Amino acid sequence: MKVSYSWLNEYIDLNGLPAEELAERMTRGGIEIDVVEKLNKGVTGVVVGLVKEKEKHPDADKLNVCKVDVGGEELLQIVCGAKNVDAGQLVPVAVVGAKLPGDFKIKRAKLRGVESQGMICSAKELGMNDKLLSKEQQEGILVLPEATPIGTPIEAVLGLNDEVLELDLTPNRSDCLSMIGTAYEVAALTGREVKLPETYVYDAAERTADHVSVTVLATEQCSHYSARYIKNVKIGPSPQWLRNRLMAASIRPINNVVDVTNYVMLEYGQPLHAFDADRIPGGRIVVRLAREGETLVTLDDQERKLEPHMLVIADDSAPIGLAGVMGGASTEVTDATVNILLESAKFDGGTIRKTSRQLGLRSESSMRFEKEVDPARVIPALNRAAALIAELADGLVTDGIAEAAVPQAQAAPIALSMAKLNAYLGTDLSSLEVRTILGRLQFPYELSVDDVFQVQAPTRRSDITRDVDVIEEIARLYGYDNIPTTPILGEVIPGALTKSQSIRREIRKRLTSAGMNEVINYSFTSPARASLFPALCENTVPVRLAMPMSEERSVLRTTLIAGLLDTATYNRNRKNESLALFEIGSVYHTDEETITRQPDERSRFAAMLTGDKGSKQWNSKPEAYDFFDAKGILETVFHVLGMTTDVSYEAAAPEGFHPGRTAAVMLNTDNGKPCIGYVGQLHPELQLGFDLADTYLLELDLEHVFEMADREIVYKLLPRYPSMQRDIAVVVDEAVPAASLTDAASQAAGDLLESVSVFDVYTGDRLGAGKKSVAISLVYRHEERTLTDEEVTERHGKIVQILEQSFGAELRK
Repeated sequence: MKVSYSWLNEYIDLNGLPAEELAERMTRGGIEIDVVEKLNKGVTGVVVGLVKEKEKHPDADKLNVCKVDVGGEELLQIVCGAKNVDAGQLVPVAVVGAKLPGDFKIKRAKLRGVESQGMICSAKELGMNDKLLSKEQQEGILVLPEATPIGTPIEAVLGLNDEVLELDLTPNRSDCLSMIGTAYEVAALTGREVKLPETYVYDAAERTADHVSVTVLATEQCSHYSARYIKNVKIGPSPQWLRNRLMAASIRPINNVVDVTNYVMLEYGQPLHAFDADRIPGGRIVVRLAREGETLVTLDDQERKLEPHMLVIADDSAPIGLAGVMGGASTEVTDATVNILLESAKFDGGTIRKTSRQLGLRSESSMRFEKEVDPARVIPALNRAAALIAELADGLVTDGIAEAAVPQAQAAPIALSMAKLNAYLGTDLSSLEVRTILGRLQFPYELSVDDVFQVQAPTRRSDITRDVDVIEEIARLYGYDNIPTTPILGEVIPGALTKSQSIRREIRKRLTSAGMNEVINYSFTSPARASLFPALCENTVPVRLAMPMSEERSVLRTTLIAGLLDTATYNRNRKNESLALFEIGSVYHTDEETITRQPDERSRFAAMLTGDKGSKQWNSKPEAYDFFDAKGILETVFHVLGMTTDVSYEAAAPEGFHPGRTAAVMLNTDNGKPCIGYVGQLHPELQLGFDLADTYLLELDLEHVFEMADREIVYKLLPRYPSMQRDIAVVVDEAVPAASLTDAASQAAGDLLESVSVFDVYTGDRLGAGKKSVAISLVYRHEERTLTDEEVTERHGKIVQILEQSFGAELRK
């Protein structure tokens, strides 16, 4: 809402309160002022002049030599290139010494040999927003009304001495979408008196009822509709003062009748509409909902398809306007209009909002109706507009108002106790101070003997419905800066992450640092996806949604892997074929067909690798992901969480995974070895179904990890004594896990063995069918002395003996 300072001054005395100071006080009072705009952009020395003569320039076809009277002793000779300049016009003239916006100074000059003693100005050259003017005025000089006195400073004529306050209103303060509402707000902040405009309607002898009848069929959407009939109007341009005020509010002037409706809308906050009464058969107005298949050509010459929830103004046969949004082209006020039907109504805000948004028609009128207008201003605004049309368009207002209204219940008084008020604000206000503030707000009230106010909120303040609303009003007028500061007392406990939160954060940090991308998929999936990997959700029934958005999102997920596969397919379809993704999220399990208790929500970690590890280079080919890359992700996570020795891997063939390239992740506990997840390749049939290359997956139940993780770091001194390394290669059956060999070697070597690792596995015809060679590297070290070769040889022999006895191993020559 843009508020003209000079216009506001007509409703409340602003003497001694400059625009900048007023903006500061309003902002501190809760109505934020975004900017205070000065309409004068630097114009001085520009006056009204009368073009007495116009002749063609002797040496330029597009220039004219004008003789202009600016109220001085002599006429000024001014060379002008505007196409619309003509003798007899009143125009703004920048005389020699004048300044225009941009610090442009007017000097004597010669144009093609002819002296020019000033400049005839356009609206744009005066710093005005010429988009609010007609096309003719935009393309040439600004032509002023005929009655404008010659020699008058242009600032006074065009209202350039004004300042405009731009209000940034919150949705609850629709009362300030009007000049009068803003005046009430300023009065409450300053304690000054509001002066409402005086309206006198001189009725003609004819009765309005002889020309207009009103019927409201949609009473829920329209609680009050009123109309006046104004005859014999003369359509023409509005006076300059009215045009100035509309342009200050960024509204383009059209003609005197339409401009009056916009002016009163800005003044009262009550939108109005003027119909050409002669285009309404019998003057019969029907307010109803649109019928199926009806259309309406609106004032912007667009045909709108109406729907049954839209409120329309209609005659006996068809709609003539969209209620509260835009009028119809069939009843538009034109230069040929003689008789006016003037509308003022109270429409339901929700109905107007829905219509406006659906049709993409948002206007100043619809914006006000959406926020609910003051029902008490329907008739005063109608009378004010009728009086102005009679004054400015020479119309005759017929006697009476045609209207239809639904009785509205008066809002009950709001009870507010002094005790509650002071408890909420932390103040010690007296009843006298509260009475003073309520008086400034112009909220009627009664005070009982027990210090309880019965406050009656005025109809212009529809946002005041509860006692806390009244408390807010009192607080902002009392001054937020005046409310005492109450220190917060109590024990302050520093925030910290829980163990599970820390683990999740650490996993994310490590994997993203390694180049993987985290994804967040829907928690909803399809029944088919939820059943893809039954080993990850044993004895689980998918939890169905009561109102799913689609069948593809109808159950809660039981595994994270299905979502990762969908993400991979989405990326592959867009030529992004190499992916390293992970997700940390929840899955939902239940064993009930009909849910009677809360499903079990468990935290899971899943990852997926597909395609190549790196991009293709000129000197090397990219290497594809394999099983050990996926297993390496788990080993990294377990290493970070201090669980390396707590986990082992066993061959497995769960459904959905490759039967020969999958391992179960086992947790080594005192009570057994539960399976907490799987790592392996996606089954070839599923790879084909998802149209993916070789894809490796893992999913881990984090609930067990949260319990077992130990991130305490134990340091030890660097070794002072040298180590000794021995390697052996043994031939064993292919079914023997390499981890079993290293475990047996560790137990046999005892405390002298520092580390053991497998560095090669070989299979081939030379070893025989079903055999493999496993090469093991063993490092020996003593913490307090240097080992002898004899000691190492002895322990090394024990290891070979244990491997031979336990696994039938043979030393490979």
